[in-house]
Amino acid sequence: MAIRYSSVLGIFLALSLTLFAQSSFRDRLVTAAISLTEQQVTYNGTYYTIPYPNGDVPAGVGVCTDVIIRAYRKCGIDLQREVHEDMVANFSIYPKTWGLKSTDTNIDHRRVPNLMKFFSRKGSEKPKTENNADYVPGDIVAWDLGAGLTHIGLVVNKKGPDGNRWLVVHNIGRGQEISDCLFQYKVIGHYSYTGSKN
Repeated sequence: MAIRYSSVLGIFLALSLTLFAQSSFRDRLVTAAISLTEQQVTYNGTYYTIPYPNGDVPAGVGVCTDVIIRAYRKCGIDLQREVHEDMVANFSIYPKTWGLKSTDTNIDHRRVPNLMKFFSRKGSEKPKTENNADYVPGDIVAWDLGAGLTHIGLVVNKKGPDGNRWLVVHNIGRGQEISDCLFQYKVIGHYSYTGSKN
């Protein structure tokens, strides 16, 4: 009986530590995303040649994907490298929308469909609903804006004026901002990612 009890206790402690680590990471990710809104950024989707790994476009410019990339980088995760490595190993399953025949470390991680594929493979896919209770701070949400345009943002721990919906940090053309847009567009992706899983 003592052996069984210690085994159960060990499993419980391991699970508790895992959940605590994920919760702590989410808190840091949300803080990082919110801090980005204090920086002046002009929406600019120009193709840049950037270093690899840990490359970034100039600090004063960016698009929606750069919000996600920069928030994760502040938490020690380089999505440029992680997306690239997964694309090299699994290129055939990533979108071919841009007609690429091979990977490109300058741009691959800056494309919403690529991030969606990466998060669905390496993170956890969550329900795509219009129920605020299904979302928690630290979640990543992707939307269809229509006319073939996609968008991505990060749910944070602040609520809108009505107190019902979580706010989102994103960049839809006005720079890195917090806004009440969770259900403004059609949700096509909903993920949790706290680091690569093997």
